[in-house]
Amino acid sequence: MGGTMDGTKRQRRGDTRQRIQDVALELFAEQGYEKTSLREIAEHLDVTKAALYYHFKTKEEILVSIFEDLSQPIVELIDWGKQQPQSLETKQELLRRYSEALAGAAPLFRFMQENQSTVKELRIGETFRNRMMGMRDILVDPDAELIDQVRCVSAMFTLHAGMFVLQDLDAAPEDKHKAVLEVAIDLVTQAHQATHTS
Repeated sequence: MGGTMDGTKRQRRGDTRQRIQDVALELFAEQGYEKTSLREIAEHLDVTKAALYYHFKTKEEILVSIFEDLSQPIVELIDWGKQQPQSLETKQELLRRYSEALAGAAPLFRFMQENQSTVKELRIGETFRNRMMGMRDILVDPDAELIDQVRCVSAMFTLHAGMFVLQDLDAAPEDKHKAVLEVAIDLVTQAHQATHTS
């Protein structure tokens, strides 16, 4: 009997870490990273500062852990992509999966956009850039014409734009999601065909 009890307790402890991350990110996004204190995060969670401290010693630790957790699917995606043949199918699938990964990390990206100086300071920006480069290397054929290299990189940024710039477009989220992905895939397809038919 004791066994199941332990399971739920451990599950809950895992959840505490995630609840801390969620609430922290919400507060960071709402009132800015600088203005948010650990104490405030604890108050919003209705836990003691000691309980919070058990998981994270600093605000930075919370933010970096959110970044690591939410961008983990992107790291896995890049690893997957590197092992695939550099075919059009691979690139299309990469964009499809990237689009999903971005949707899952939307609150983080919104935060990163609005708090660029914090992001720079905590070196999250650098890590993020390296991941973008990893994506780029899979999407872009090194021997492609410059214009086709630009198309491939634009495919990636189309997905980013879809998260922010197009948010207030008057359309159902899934329609937007589909349209944005379709444009990204078109760009890569065009580039790929140009490179591989000449």
